[in-house]
Amino acid sequence: MTGDHQTLALLLFSVFVAVTLGITTWVSRNRHGSAEEFYAGGRLFSPMENGFAIAGDYASAASFLGVPGLIALFGYDGVLYVVGFLVGWLVVLFLVAELVRNCGRFTLADVVAARMSERPVRIAAGTSSVTVSVLYLVAQMVGAGSLVALLLGRTGGAAQVWTVIGVGALMVIYVSLGGMRATTWIQIVKAVLLLGGTVVLTVLVMVRFHGDLDRLLLTAAERSGHGSAFLAPGLHYGGDWTARLNFISLGLALVLGTGGLPHIVSRFYTVPTALAARRSTIWSIGLIGAFYLMTIVLGFGAAAIVGPEAVKGSNGAGNTAVPLLALDLGGGASSTGGTVLFAVVAAVAFATILAVVAGITLASSASVAHDLYASLRRRRGGRPRSEVAVARGAAVGIGVIAIALGLVARDLNTAFLVGLAFAVAASANLPVLLYSLFWSGFTTRGAVWAVYGGLIPALGLVALSPVVSGSPGSLFPGVDFQFFPLDNPALVSVPLGFLAGWLGTVTSAELPDEAKHAETEVRSLTGAGAV
Repeated sequence: MTGDHQTLALLLFSVFVAVTLGITTWVSRNRHGSAEEFYAGGRLFSPMENGFAIAGDYASAASFLGVPGLIALFGYDGVLYVVGFLVGWLVVLFLVAELVRNCGRFTLADVVAARMSERPVRIAAGTSSVTVSVLYLVAQMVGAGSLVALLLGRTGGAAQVWTVIGVGALMVIYVSLGGMRATTWIQIVKAVLLLGGTVVLTVLVMVRFHGDLDRLLLTAAERSGHGSAFLAPGLHYGGDWTARLNFISLGLALVLGTGGLPHIVSRFYTVPTALAARRSTIWSIGLIGAFYLMTIVLGFGAAAIVGPEAVKGSNGAGNTAVPLLALDLGGGASSTGGTVLFAVVAAVAFATILAVVAGITLASSASVAHDLYASLRRRRGGRPRSEVAVARGAAVGIGVIAIALGLVARDLNTAFLVGLAFAVAASANLPVLLYSLFWSGFTTRGAVWAVYGGLIPALGLVALSPVVSGSPGSLFPGVDFQFFPLDNPALVSVPLGFLAGWLGTVTSAELPDEAKHAETEVRSLTGAGAV
């Protein structure tokens, strides 16, 4: 990229960072330091504000950078991510939003612990939540590294290393100083910027093709080198049985994983009532749906205008398709319009990454402090530290882990990495959540087994899959300990999570507490006694 691109984009980066740090500083001066303020922003946000924040939290680097990149490279098969990401919200709307808001306080573990022995359940659910959050954070770190490498015109590791470290440092500052209130306003600002930028790019793509969607798709197919196969199922997930099972497994992860994402579940605690939680979800579905429909246009637009070979030449995983598309739509690398549009899109993408990592870090640090630390503290006794202080320290540790893993996985597609996080969430978090809400006979052993019965197989199968070893695109291409043929483990690990929860319950000597279940059911459906 030229010096003009770098200067303008870095200037816009700086403006966004300055604004968000200003928000964080202002919030930190006006907070009273309570757990409710830090974890839930005082539960003062309106449904519209929270809906925008959820959209800002959910529409991550995987959505803005990874999904159009996959569509540009694989056509129709890349659209699977759009369908899965969006349909997953129906699970949230009908099964999760209101019930979780009524039953919990700050984290997913609150819902399960309401009728179980708290310590083992909180440790299990807290461990799973942190694992999912770290996997999701890795995808954002990879997106940040790809973006800045493109901006600086460097493919070496130094630019990516310093970018990932910088993003990690900023997310720790946002979370430790501002908590949920600052994070929410950052996500609202980011959602407005992201939707505005996506609308502009979509309009420009359609103007380029005179509003003719058929012409856009046919041009994309022609430039792809695959012809009509580019617009039909099977280019990436067709052919042999392994690819088709991968397709089913990924779809299962995306549809079921949303309801188990810790940073999404925690957003329902920032509104005052369950009705507000449902209205937040409706707002977010509208905003996210519009955004994902536009990413389809951007993906095929990148294929038609930039070309898959150019996209792959810039970044093998396709993560730079949208910035390259913006550069071309603005008039090319040497034009003022191209420079400005590229810089704006790069800044919006960077804002997306910063906002999402802040939300994920807050959710995971809350799990460490509210679930893991609180449970261990009760056992060990002694003088307790403030949960909020522990959460701030946890944000630093989680940031370090995410940075390290992000550097290892920097050559993988961001949407693909998020698919793995969704698989773990669907395997470990969703079974225990649904059993706790709807099964009166569910027991503590069942809850613990459901979490570990989904979490351990999901992680183990990923470790033994082509993602980690045995293929040229693996994390470790030089070794081969691949025994599981699928890239995404959800097809196996999700049923195992549900099976383990059932098996743990039916083999448990513990009698289910019918009174607590009745209390939880009334509370979840009516809001009576909700915090």
